[in-house]
Amino acid sequence: MIEDNETLETGSETDHSEDQEYFLGEVIQPDYHMPDVITVSVQTGKCCFCSDSFQDVVVKIERPTYNKPFLGGFRNVSTGVEFHNAGSQTKPKKRPDKGIQLFCKETQTVVEKNKLQQTRNTTSTQMTKIGLYVSNMTDKLITPGKYFTAEEYHKRRLEAVLVLQKYFRRWHAINLVQNLKEQRRLRLALEAQEELQKKKEKEDKLRREYEKKLNPKTKEDFELLYHDLELWMQEETERINRTLTGAERKAALCALLEEETQLIACIGMHKLDANVENQQKAILHLLGKCAKPRRWKAFDGKITEMDTKNSLRGKELLEIYQSISTKDIPKDERISVLLTLKCTVKEHECKLTEEIVALIDREVDLMSREVKECNLEGLRKRICTLFLQYIKIPEFNPRVAGLLKVPQDPSKLYKNVYFCHSCEKYLAPHEFLIPANSRTIGRCRSCYQLDNEARKREAYLKYRLILENLRKSEVDYQDDSKIVFLVQLPDLQYLIENIWNCQSALSACSDLYDLVMVRWDKQHEWSPWNTILLTKEEADAHLKICNLQKTYEGAFIYRIEQKHIRAKNYFSQIPVMSSVLHRSNHQPNANSYKKHSSLKLKK
Repeated sequence: MIEDNETLETGSETDHSEDQEYFLGEVIQPDYHMPDVITVSVQTGKCCFCSDSFQDVVVKIERPTYNKPFLGGFRNVSTGVEFHNAGSQTKPKKRPDKGIQLFCKETQTVVEKNKLQQTRNTTSTQMTKIGLYVSNMTDKLITPGKYFTAEEYHKRRLEAVLVLQKYFRRWHAINLVQNLKEQRRLRLALEAQEELQKKKEKEDKLRREYEKKLNPKTKEDFELLYHDLELWMQEETERINRTLTGAERKAALCALLEEETQLIACIGMHKLDANVENQQKAILHLLGKCAKPRRWKAFDGKITEMDTKNSLRGKELLEIYQSISTKDIPKDERISVLLTLKCTVKEHECKLTEEIVALIDREVDLMSREVKECNLEGLRKRICTLFLQYIKIPEFNPRVAGLLKVPQDPSKLYKNVYFCHSCEKYLAPHEFLIPANSRTIGRCRSCYQLDNEARKREAYLKYRLILENLRKSEVDYQDDSKIVFLVQLPDLQYLIENIWNCQSALSACSDLYDLVMVRWDKQHEWSPWNTILLTKEEADAHLKICNLQKTYEGAFIYRIEQKHIRAKNYFSQIPVMSSVLHRSNHQPNANSYKKHSSLKLKK
């Protein structure tokens, strides 16, 4: 009979009480071996008090034919009883035979060990004996050296180490010196190349300037001529005043004035010729724009061109104009060109086209009468002039509508025309050179140029180059700079001459061809109060500076800020710049010398 409070331990075949952990002080019973057959009383009825409700059942104990695995356990320290983790009492099921022979194999990775083994090397020494002779011709006699102690041995090792270090340092020093020499050679070669390049650029610049003076074509070229004329006049006047007196001085000044008059007349003749040539170039440039096809860039960067009806019309008119303005062509070709022109203008009937057709018929009639070409020049110029007027009419040439300086629609001129009080002409806004601090519309560009040629004779080419380089550099920043495009040429001239004294702030270089204006603090946009005048090399080095306070001395920063204050006082009169100036005053100035010095005083 197995009671409810008993349990069966099959591993050790010993039954232990479940309540044994509560009765630690009792004596442990000896091991009990269960028999193979036992009788068990099983309840058959519902009543547990009747003896008839129990039935004896014979139970056969099946003992396993294999040893159950040890799954661990623990031992009670107080009683010494060992408790093992129990396994399953049931016999494992036998797998059905599938007709395939199966093998069990371990999958645990084998642990490998590496062990070095030195093999034996058998050697022997052959000596002379009876029946064997060994030659001793190659033998060496070795005598023992002087014995030295461990201290001497370590001393010799230390000396050897010092020798090695000495030779290594010598080798390292030689390599270092050679590298420094090579760097110096490369640097000197680069400096010599840069110096040669600068010299070549300066020579090319002087040569181009000399060629411009010999063959003046543009307004800048004539500015240089008048400027050189003024310098020559000043030198000659100073020489005469220094060397001559009385009547001789007056006679020399009169002769100088006469020579100046002749030079001015010569320059005027060159100017007339240049104006004619420039006018012809301007006409061809205008017609070229009318004949230019439309272009746009695709997503892959390729340029696509398309000829429209208007561009083809402009190209046709351009070819006709080039043909009728060409000189020294055969009579047959000239007549063919005139007939083509006549057919073209007959497409539109108006007073202008009728006059052109009449002039064409007159030239053809005169050519048939063998009239000399020199007598036909006036008539041909008249035809070219009238045909050019025909081309500039948008009804006959639609592409020219957006290229004319004076629009055909009078309503577009309202509130967009200003009056020049000097030449008394009504001109477009771009014809006026308005300084930034000007509050009224003054004289036009032509009047300024005429006044400069007659009085001051200054050359603005250098200032114009500085302004162009400044605007290009500001566009490269791509930070929406605006002030640099408000500054005009007279403003920049005042800034360079009166505030920066026409010289570099660092090296005092006074060659305006080598000077550029850059930002003083590159974190903020350029303005007259955030600029510095330097040479090109100094400007490149200045723009690489991250902290102006650590790079420049305090006195230099203070001097630059004084120039900025003067520029602020001059340009604060401009309404547009004053608003920008007001915003910049609220921004923290990272390069303020006064703030830096005040912090030092507080410390």
